Amino acid sequence: MFRRSFNRFCAGEEKRVGTRTVFVGNHPVSETEAYIAQKFCDNRIVSSKYTLWNFLPKNLFEQFRRIANFYFLIIFLVQVTVDTPTSPVTSGLPLFFVITVTAIKQGYEDWLRHRADNEVNKSTVYIIENAKRVRKESEKIKVGDVVEVQADETFPCDLILLSSCTVDGTCYVTTASLDGESNCKTHYAVRDTIELCTAESIDTLRAAIECEQPQPDLYKFVGRISIYSNSLEAVARSLGPENLLLKGATLKNTKKIYGVAVYTGMETKMALNYQGKSQKRSAVEKSINAFLIVYLFILLTKAAVCTTLKYVWQSIPYNDEPWYNQKTQKERETLKVLKMFTDFLSFMVLFNFIIPVSMYVTVEMQKFLGSFFISWDKDFYDEEINEGALVNTSDLNEELGQVDYVFTDKTGTLTENSMEFIECCIDGHKYKGVTQEADGLSQTDGPLPYFDKADKNREELFLRALCLCHTVEIKTNDTVDGVTESAELTYMSSSPDEIALVKGAKRYGFTFVGMRNGHMRVENQRKEIEEYELLHTLNFDSVRRRMSVVVKTPSGDILLFCKGADSAVFPRVQNHEIELTKVHVERNAMDGYRTLCVAFKEIAPDDYERINRQLIEAKMALQDREEKMEKVFDEIETNMNLIGATAVEDKLQDQAAETIEALHTAGLKVWVLTGDKMETAKSTCYACRLFQTSTELLELTTKTIQESERKEDRLHELLIEYRKKLLHEFPKSTRSLKKAWTEHQEYGLIIDGSTLSLILNSSHDSGSNNYKSIFLQICMKCTAVLCCRMAPLQKAQIVRMVKNLKGSPITLSIGDGANDVSMILESHVGIGIKGKEGRQAARNSDYSVPKFKHLKKLLLAHGHLYYVRIAHLVQYFFYKPLYDAAYLTMYNICFTSLPILAYSLLEQHINIDTLTSDPRLYMKISGNAMLQLGPFLYWTFLAAFEGTVFFFGTYFLFQTSSLEENAKVYGNWTFGTIVFTVLVFTVTLKLALDTRFWTWINHFVIWGSLAFYVFFSFFWGGIIWPFLKQQRMYFVFAQMLSSVSTWLAIVLLIFISLFPEILLIVLKNVRRRSARRNLSCKKASDSLSTRPSVRPLLLRTFSDESNIL
Repeated sequence: MFRRSFNRFCAGEEKRVGTRTVFVGNHPVSETEAYIAQKFCDNRIVSSKYTLWNFLPKNLFEQFRRIANFYFLIIFLVQVTVDTPTSPVTSGLPLFFVITVTAIKQGYEDWLRHRADNEVNKSTVYIIENAKRVRKESEKIKVGDVVEVQADETFPCDLILLSSCTVDGTCYVTTASLDGESNCKTHYAVRDTIELCTAESIDTLRAAIECEQPQPDLYKFVGRISIYSNSLEAVARSLGPENLLLKGATLKNTKKIYGVAVYTGMETKMALNYQGKSQKRSAVEKSINAFLIVYLFILLTKAAVCTTLKYVWQSIPYNDEPWYNQKTQKERETLKVLKMFTDFLSFMVLFNFIIPVSMYVTVEMQKFLGSFFISWDKDFYDEEINEGALVNTSDLNEELGQVDYVFTDKTGTLTENSMEFIECCIDGHKYKGVTQEADGLSQTDGPLPYFDKADKNREELFLRALCLCHTVEIKTNDTVDGVTESAELTYMSSSPDEIALVKGAKRYGFTFVGMRNGHMRVENQRKEIEEYELLHTLNFDSVRRRMSVVVKTPSGDILLFCKGADSAVFPRVQNHEIELTKVHVERNAMDGYRTLCVAFKEIAPDDYERINRQLIEAKMALQDREEKMEKVFDEIETNMNLIGATAVEDKLQDQAAETIEALHTAGLKVWVLTGDKMETAKSTCYACRLFQTSTELLELTTKTIQESERKEDRLHELLIEYRKKLLHEFPKSTRSLKKAWTEHQEYGLIIDGSTLSLILNSSHDSGSNNYKSIFLQICMKCTAVLCCRMAPLQKAQIVRMVKNLKGSPITLSIGDGANDVSMILESHVGIGIKGKEGRQAARNSDYSVPKFKHLKKLLLAHGHLYYVRIAHLVQYFFYKPLYDAAYLTMYNICFTSLPILAYSLLEQHINIDTLTSDPRLYMKISGNAMLQLGPFLYWTFLAAFEGTVFFFGTYFLFQTSSLEENAKVYGNWTFGTIVFTVLVFTVTLKLALDTRFWTWINHFVIWGSLAFYVFFSFFWGGIIWPFLKQQRMYFVFAQMLSSVSTWLAIVLLIFISLFPEILLIVLKNVRRRSARRNLSCKKASDSLSTRPSVRPLLLRTFSDESNIL
C-alpha cells in the first residue's frame, strides 16, 4: 500500500525507479484514497528536425558549419568591410543562392516529416470514458486510457490487451512495420478480463498494472496486473510479451479489442527502436574537401605572393606615390601592417573564384535529379509487388560505383523466403512426393537396396506431431465444422516454416483444422476429427532453438511434442535413435534444405502436476521470468523419443547466381551473413555460385575448434595455418589482388557466430591478442566469406570491422528483414529488399529494390555512370579558370553550369548494356580512380596551360599599337573581355569534346549557353544602367567584335587551348584500335579460361568506349 501511494505522489520521478504503475482507465483502485494524476509523456510522435520558429537559425547554423559555406561568408564580409577590387555581389549572390536552395530542400524534406507525424498524431482513436466511446486524436492519449481498436487498424500506442471479441480473449497481430515479420502473431488477454467486451463493462474495471520502464527490446516485457473487486484482496496475474500490443502493429482477423495504454509517444518501443541515420559521406565528397583544401592553399599562396610583390614594387618612391595619384593624409597615417593585411584580403577576394561556390549547388542538383533515373528504371519494376526501386537518399549515388565489399543476408535476399515442404524422414525412412494415405513410395537412407516404409503407428504419430506442435492459426470466413471446408483453410503463423510443415502433414492425410475452446482439432486420414486439449506451449526462442507443446489426448494421455534444430534435439533423445535420422538430416542440409527434427514423450499424471505448477510459478515471476521459464523448459524437454525429421526448401531468388557471379567478376568481395546453420548456408552459397567447385574452403567453426581441449589455442593454430597458406598465394596490393582472383586458386572462408565472438572477445595475452588482425588478413585474401549463425549485432560488427580496414574500403549491405537493419545502417551504402519479411529494411536503407538481381544493374550500370559523371563534374568545376562583377557572378551560375549539369545527368561514356554484360569495366573506376592525385594534377595543369594561353595570347595580340581601322587603342576592359570570351568558349567546347552520348538536351544547353553569353554581353554593355555608379563595360563587347584581328585571335586561341585535348583523343583512338586487334588475336590463339584475363580491357580508358553505344 505504501509503495502504491509513493508511486502516485512521485509519478514525475518514475524514470528514477525500475518500474511504473499504471491505473487502468485512470480510475483509483480504492475510493478511500486520493487519486493524483500521473505524469507521463503524451502520445505525440516527433521525427521532424525543425519547427517554424527555429528553422532559420538552426538551418543557417548547420549550413555554415560546412567549410566551403563558411569560407564564402568570410569572403563576403571582407568585401563588405574592406575596399576590395570586386563587388560584394560577386560572392554574396552565389552564396545566397546556394544557401537558399539547400534551405528549401531541407525545409521541404522536414515538411514531409511534419506531415507524416501529423498523419499519425491527428489520426482518430476511440477512448472509453465514463462507459462511452469518445472520439479523440491519437496525440491526446494518456497512459492509463482504455483504447478501442478495430480490425485492420494500427495500435496508436503500446497497449496491454484486456479483452477482444473472441471468446478466449485472443487477437491476431502483424508486426511487419516493427520487426519485418508479416505473418500473424497471437496475443492473449488475462483470463480475469476477457469477458469485459463492451464499453460499459470495461469501464467498471478497477486494476493497476506494474511494469518495467520503457525499453527498446521488442520481444521483452515483464509486468503484473492487480485486479480489484469488492473483496479486499487483489487478484494478481503475470503479464508478458504475449499480452503487449506494440504501437505500429496492426490488428488482423479480430473485429475489436480493448487495451490500456502503458507506453505512449516517444516512450513506445517503436519510438525507442528508431535509430536516426548517421550522416553518410561519399568518397567523392571527401575528395571535394581535399581538393578544396589544396585550392585554398593555392589561393593563400597567390594572395601572399601578390601582396609581397606589391610592396616590393612600391618600395620605389615613384611607384608608391606617383604625381597623379597622391596619398591622402589618412592613408599615410595608416599602420603598414594593417595596410598589408587589408591588401592580402583584397587579393584573396580577387582570386577567390578559383574555389567555385556554385559547384556545391550543382552537385546537389545533380544528385537530386540523378536519383530519379533509378526510380524511373523500368528494369527495377517488379510485377509481383507492383513496385519499383526507391531512393531514400540521393547523397550516395556515386558511392554505388565505388563498392569494394557486399554484405548480403541469405533468407529472403538470396532466397525467396517462400517455404515449401519437400520431404520427411520417419525412423530413417524417406517420404517424398504427394501420396494417398501415406502409402506411396518410401525408401530408406540405409544400405538396403529396396523400398520400405515405417510402421503405420509411427507414421501417424509423426504426422500428428506436425499438426499439433506449432503456433499456426486458422483464418476462415465461416466456422469450420467437419471436413467439408478443410480445403479452404488459410493458415497464419509468425513462421513460414510452420505453415509449410502443417501443409506437408496435410499432403499425407493429416489436416489441422483449427482451435476450439482450447482444443486443437485434427482431421486424420480416415476423415475423422481428433481433439487434443492444449495444456501448454513452450515457445521457440533462439537460445533453445526448439519449441514444444503439451497436449492431452482424447484417451486422457498427456504427450509432449517437440520440434527443433538437430543440434538442439539430438542431445535430448535416445542415442540409438539418432543414426538413421542424422544421415537424412545431413544430406538434406547439403542439398540446401532447412531441416527440423521431431520428437515426443509421454508424461505421467504426477509428473504433469509438478510441471504445471512450475510453469505457472515461472510465468508469474516479475523478476528473472525468462531465466526461470527457460530452466523449466529445459527440465521438461529431456528423455524424448526421436520420430523423424523434415526438410523444407527456401528457393533461390531469380538470377541470384548470375548476380553474385557478375559482382565477383567486377572485383567485389561478397560476404553472406546469415543466421542459418552452416550446412544449409554452404549449399546455398554453392547454388548461387558464391563458392565455385574449385574454391578451397577454410573453416573456422565450432566443429573445427572443438577438436582441441583449449579452443583458443586451436583457433590460433588455424589462423596461423590459413594465413601462411594465403600470403604466399596472393600479392600484397589490393588492385593486383583483384586480378589475381582470375589467375590463382580461389579461397573461401566459413565462420560461425560463436567462433567470431571468440575472435572479437579473445583474451589479451601475448598469444591471442592478434586474433582479429590475423583474421582480417585471411578475409582480405579470400574471394568470398560465409558467416553463419550470426546475430544481428554480429552482422553490424563485421561490417564495422571491414569499414575500419586499412584503405577504408567502401561497404554495401543488402537485406530484407528487421534483423538486417543494423548492418544496413552501419555500411556506407544500405540496400533494402522489399521482401516478405516486411519493409523495416527497405525503410532504413539508402536505396530499396524489389529483388536481389537488381543489385547488378544498380552497381554495374547506374553506380558506374553516376561516379564517372560526378567525378567529371567536380574536376570540370575546379578546371574552369574573371573580372567585371556581373561576368564573375554569371560565369559559374549561368554561362558554364547548365552544360556540365546536363552532362552529369545524361552522359553515357559506355552503353548501359555493355556495362551490365561486362562487369570487369567496374574495376576501372574502383578506388575512386578518377579523383586521385594523377587526374587532379592533369586537370590542374590543363587549366594552368589554358589560362597561360588565354592571357599571353591576348597580351601578344595587344602588342600591336592599334587593332582598329580608326586607330583607336583597346583598353584593359577589352583585354579582359577577349580573355573571358576565349575562356567561356574553350571550357564549353572542352565539355562538348568529352561528351560521348549526345541528346537534344546536350545540344540545347551547350550551344544555347554560348549563344546566351553573346546575347548577355551585348545586352549588358549595350544599355546605360541607371543603378550602376560606373559603366565600365559599356559598348566594349560590340566594339571588340568589330575588329577582324580580334575574331581571328579568339578562334586561334581556342584552337591552341583545345589542341592537347584533340591530340589526346586521336592517340586514344589509335591505341583503342590496336588494343582491339591484340584482343582479337589473343582470343583466336588462346583457349578458354574460366575467368578471362582483364588485362587487355585495362588498356582502355573511358573515352575509348565512345563507339560502344
